[in-house]
Amino acid sequence: MTDQDQKQLGNTLWGIADTLRGAMNADDFRDYMLSFLFLRYLSDNYETAAQKELGPDYPKLDASDRRTPLAVWYAQNPDDTAEFEKQMRRKTHYVIQPSHLWGSIAEMARTQNGELLHTLQKGFDYIENESFASTFGGLFSEINLNSEKLGKGYEARNAKLCTIIKAIADGLAQFSTDKDTLGDAYEYLIGQFAAGSGKKAGEFYTPQQISSILSGIVTLDSQEPATGKKKQLESVFDFACGSGSLLLNVRHRMGPHGIGKIFGQEKNITTYNLARMNMLLHGVKDSEFEIYHGDTLTNDWDMLREMNPARMPKFDAVVANPPFSYRWEPTEALGEDMRFKNYGLAPKSAADFAFLLHGFHYLKPEGVMAIILPHGVLFRGGAEERIRTKLLKDGHIDTVIGLPANLFFSTGIPVCILVLKKCKKPDDVLFINAAGPENFEKGKRQNRLLPEHIDKIIATYQFRKEEERYSMRVSMERIEKDGYNLNISRYVSTAMPDEEIDLHAVNTELVDLEEKIVKAAERHNGFLNELGLSPLPFTSQKKN
Repeated sequence: MTDQDQKQLGNTLWGIADTLRGAMNADDFRDYMLSFLFLRYLSDNYETAAQKELGPDYPKLDASDRRTPLAVWYAQNPDDTAEFEKQMRRKTHYVIQPSHLWGSIAEMARTQNGELLHTLQKGFDYIENESFASTFGGLFSEINLNSEKLGKGYEARNAKLCTIIKAIADGLAQFSTDKDTLGDAYEYLIGQFAAGSGKKAGEFYTPQQISSILSGIVTLDSQEPATGKKKQLESVFDFACGSGSLLLNVRHRMGPHGIGKIFGQEKNITTYNLARMNMLLHGVKDSEFEIYHGDTLTNDWDMLREMNPARMPKFDAVVANPPFSYRWEPTEALGEDMRFKNYGLAPKSAADFAFLLHGFHYLKPEGVMAIILPHGVLFRGGAEERIRTKLLKDGHIDTVIGLPANLFFSTGIPVCILVLKKCKKPDDVLFINAAGPENFEKGKRQNRLLPEHIDKIIATYQFRKEEERYSMRVSMERIEKDGYNLNISRYVSTAMPDEEIDLHAVNTELVDLEEKIVKAAERHNGFLNELGLSPLPFTSQKKN
């Protein structure tokens, strides 16, 4: 499928969503539509594996036959289905019965079958209960098919589901869709729903343009970025992963086999399910990722609570876009937490540094961390100043990148990216001020970073380049002199310098103009005199 076709598919599906959701909240409709798209992916993948498993026994049906091949095989081989499902569970790690496959569900929608809702619910339950629990457990738990948002009674809800699923099936039928295409369509829809969700979008989505900056940084060699991209990352971690788009962006840069395992954590149950679906839809095997549902700040993931340093998980790359200035409860117990003990607790009013220290704690000595934060972390006083100062004195803050305002759906404020390392070579901090008007494309609702803007930021970091009004390497001596204040404009101002004015040249030009005015007035008055009219009054400033 061409890029143009992919874009057209995304637009088609978004048009369906925009038309059919009616008065339903965009976030609610998003969850239904993305789940149905995910079911289509699971079905395609499962049927491909089943065809390989059954070989010549896989039924070949006429184009006019509306049944699925697996439905025919199940009917012909009732005594073999249990063993078949056992083999499929071992190979694909999930099981879908023929009546729950997308082809069967789409046919029920086409014929307005009154049992579609019941069948769909049974299908979701079966996939969850008969598959690998770590990946599929509770995957559809937030999809309430009996919600009044779909209709007042069963018949109305069933009819609404028939309309939605038929429209999606018809839309997908216009295109030749493979697994990668469905993954791209899923990601496109997440972005479109985020654009319509306003401030709530920050809970689940990091715009791809910003994800590309973070992924471009953490995939470069940590000690010698100029040598280029790493060949392999054993692990990458996002402790506020939302729908997983940032993690997938890192994977896209490294290639499908470039990361040993992907780790993510998400507090919101609905978004947590979206992230797991997103991973699978992009071809990440369930053995290649682990997404945990839990609270990052209280650190309730048992894997991360390991006290033995030899067994504690550490990651090659840590990326994150945590909620900005999130209010939290810094307790005495957290003050003794291994993540915060050496630095102190972030203030109750803003957990920004708490998130940063959490991720930094689990970074490998040779790893790289890139985190998106509000500008306040660069200069606010109190507890944040103490944390910032220690990070700087210990040589952990490598780069500070300022981005333009209004890049996010969730906030219009300008944000920054902090790049941290436990072992960094340069004894300075690189400041990049990418907020100048020439470094982004201004839009009506959102500003955008174009590919050339993204590439410039990454290249400036990679080669530690300095450029007037854009980037500067600042010594620790100067930062110390400035009170460990990292306000970017202190070091790199985007203000245009005042143009120098040549006063002698300006004066000469004014004198010349004055002479021309006098000559023109005298000539004009000559004409008026010939006509017997009063001359124009004027005062000559000419020197005698």
